[in-house]
Amino acid sequence: MKTKIKYILALVIGAQLLNSCKKDLDVNFQERILVDNYYKSPADALAALISVYDRFGYQDGGLYDKVAIMDVAGDDQLAGGGSSTDINALQVISNYTLTPAIGPQTYLWNKGYAGIYRANILLSRIDAISMDATTKARYTAEAKTLRALFYFDLVRFFKNIPLLTAEVPVSEMYNVTQVPQEDVYAFIEKELVAAIPGLPNTVPAATEGGRLTKGAAQALLGKVYLWEKKYQLAADQFAIVNGPTPGQANPTYGYKLLPNFADLWKVSNKFNSESILEIVHTGASLGNWNDAGATEGNLLNIITGPRGYNPNAAAPDYYSGYSFLVFTKAFFDFIHFDPRNGATVANLDSLEKNYIIGNYDGNGPAGSGNKRPGYTPGYNNTGYFLGKFIARQSNKTTIGTNFDLNFSQDIYEIRLADTYLLEAESIMNATPGAVGTGSRAYQLLNAVRARVGLNPVAVTQDNIEKERRLELAGEGHRWLDLIRWGKAATVLASKGFVAGKNEIFPIPINELNNTKLLQSKEWGGTK
Repeated sequence: MKTKIKYILALVIGAQLLNSCKKDLDVNFQERILVDNYYKSPADALAALISVYDRFGYQDGGLYDKVAIMDVAGDDQLAGGGSSTDINALQVISNYTLTPAIGPQTYLWNKGYAGIYRANILLSRIDAISMDATTKARYTAEAKTLRALFYFDLVRFFKNIPLLTAEVPVSEMYNVTQVPQEDVYAFIEKELVAAIPGLPNTVPAATEGGRLTKGAAQALLGKVYLWEKKYQLAADQFAIVNGPTPGQANPTYGYKLLPNFADLWKVSNKFNSESILEIVHTGASLGNWNDAGATEGNLLNIITGPRGYNPNAAAPDYYSGYSFLVFTKAFFDFIHFDPRNGATVANLDSLEKNYIIGNYDGNGPAGSGNKRPGYTPGYNNTGYFLGKFIARQSNKTTIGTNFDLNFSQDIYEIRLADTYLLEAESIMNATPGAVGTGSRAYQLLNAVRARVGLNPVAVTQDNIEKERRLELAGEGHRWLDLIRWGKAATVLASKGFVAGKNEIFPIPINELNNTKLLQSKEWGGTK
């Protein structure tokens, strides 16, 4: 339901905290809908809700999103691109040279607080709108869940953040202060517990695909509890989502692992049985280079493709891209003989060596002419590309001319294999004895392995970590997992990660100017 809002709230906002909600100051108010005259009808409420969802799927105009940031921050991928400064926000997190002034943190901060701002406005005004009570309760639950999701990201990324639960008057915008992170987590828990009853069990994919359900909110709550090390509470929430019999369909929500792992990455396979919450993209938004961040297309699709792709007739129909988010040789060696390798890694070097891409002039035998390369190596090139998200010629939009910006593959925010593995981990930590052969934790872990034809393994921390690394590669989970497990400083040391600093992002420097916000101690501040 990621759809661009067709109206503009003519509210002048001066604080950098909310700067992604700002509009041009040159406004003809006779041509705009004033905020005081809005929120009068059910249609207004729906449009406002859509605006909150819009921030959930927001991408930066620099051609990256949260998944790209999380991928290059981990150990399995490098920034890549065309040079050491290409999409510099990704480069500086990939090699841990970011500073409060340079890096992707401004995008992460603005994405979250713009969404919270929009949710706060809707929640403060929806009670006054005359509309069906059930629909109103659902809109309220969706806005609360999205607000909780924004806060969950913000508190994990920054730790020291403001907690805004209502509209902030203009006179108070510069007086906002940060709160203890435990207060933020308590608020998130309260939001989700209150929201879950108002959400539907399922939604019709054709008309409401991408909207929140009970299962999505419960999966999110389970993740929140797990981050707080409330393992039994986390396990309880994941159990509701995962259903009574691991490997079988959830009888209430219908969730079930897809039989074929590779089918998860088919562009046409939106809202499948494994999808719990996904960010929706479309090829019909006519996104253009005047504001690439405003497109509804999936920017991961174009930035992950190989540069100068030169296929032969039998080659995959990859669309030439910008060579970002390449896998390391170490990760390729790790996944090489796993059944998920083919769907996860696009091995361009192998394709080239076997003459599936590139050829010799005149199509003669090896050595008979001048070699034409199968692709143009980019910065950090390893030859191993993120196959899950590379755009395909067959998926190129037929609408408009800006093909690069308008691919329609959705992104999983939460999928069932993720929650299976998280429940197994939660059970292991909550009740260490309940992990033997045949136990629920054992069934959960090995249902994920059985889907790709792998034999069962014991439920151990090491096996769960390995399975998450293999199953979820390139989907934005690895860095957060390493932080949660307390292993980031060791695993990422070779990339420049500094213990006691890089576990969080710095508060963007512009947020500190003329406000009461303080930089975190990890980044040289006093908070």
